[in-house]
Amino acid sequence: MVTLLNCGIIGLPLSGKTTIFNVLTGAGAQVKSYASGKTEPNRAVVDVPDRRLEELATVYKPKKVTPAQIEFVDLAGLSRDASKGAGLGNAFLSFVADSDALIHVIRCFDNPEVPHPEGSIDPLRDFGIVEMELIFRDLSVIENRLGRLSKKKVLQKEESEEKELLEKYRSHLFSERPLRELKLPPEELKKIRGFSFLTLKPELIVLNLDETQTTDKAIPGYKEMVHLALSRGLSLIKAYGRIEMEMSDLSPEDQREFMKELGIDELGRERLIREAYKMLGLITFFTVGHDEVRAWTIPLNSTALDAAGAIHTDMARGFIRAQVVHFDDFKEHGFSMAAAREKGLLRLEGKDYIVRDGDIIEIRFNI
Repeated sequence: MVTLLNCGIIGLPLSGKTTIFNVLTGAGAQVKSYASGKTEPNRAVVDVPDRRLEELATVYKPKKVTPAQIEFVDLAGLSRDASKGAGLGNAFLSFVADSDALIHVIRCFDNPEVPHPEGSIDPLRDFGIVEMELIFRDLSVIENRLGRLSKKKVLQKEESEEKELLEKYRSHLFSERPLRELKLPPEELKKIRGFSFLTLKPELIVLNLDETQTTDKAIPGYKEMVHLALSRGLSLIKAYGRIEMEMSDLSPEDQREFMKELGIDELGRERLIREAYKMLGLITFFTVGHDEVRAWTIPLNSTALDAAGAIHTDMARGFIRAQVVHFDDFKEHGFSMAAAREKGLLRLEGKDYIVRDGDIIEIRFNI
């Protein structure tokens, strides 16, 4: 079975992290004007929006519909000099280390009642502060390990290789760039997994806006943030945190009317959840029937055997074949398995078949 992966929500104090968490999860976590004393993060599991699952449920009318899920974790505000112990310091950074990916919330709105901890609104500066704290933490981990290795008179082969890798990473971090930009090969990532480097984690930038910022010109430093995201290969999403949290109690019709009045084309919630799912390197396959229509989560490039194991270990152990049709083909042929089979689109695949996002799979097995 696949372990539920999580996204840690990070950012400076008062950036609106808990508001974004509530928008994503509907958890109703308390939003305080200053929550630097909070240590334990808020956690909530969220269904991944998927129109394909909705359409399959309409076709099969099952007793149960089960969506894919991911977990969001609302972490305390990251203070400047957290890597030196400021604010919650190491306690905060340990929670970040436990996250599979990071959602970096950056405040773009001004509110005199909630002063910005840095005294002004500057998204590029705020991004840099948080990024540097993550870099400093990774450098600290590397320096500690290299210090221990330097005390050894003779290094084993594995230790010599590790030392060489860590020195390469240290050099890169000294240039104030995150480790994810090195695009390390899988075998190297496996060797260093135990270090839980923060700047290796996938990251998504969320610009937290208010109702006055419905045009790009109204967002301070927007062009610079777009350029930064593009240059670093990061996704960037706009979200109207406070507005979306208030709108969550409205009916869909009232939400659309409210958005129209404010000039907002799209809410950030669903796109943010989808982008987070994608950032975690996950894809969805479906199982269908009148008892249940279900979306299953597996890592990108998983095989049919992996998919079988995600459903049940017995299916993987007794795997014979996987009957597969892609959702798009199924839909194009009137949601008819017979029509898909006639066109050769419903087919049998072996255990090494690489599952595509959107495949509908039936596992044939014998135990």
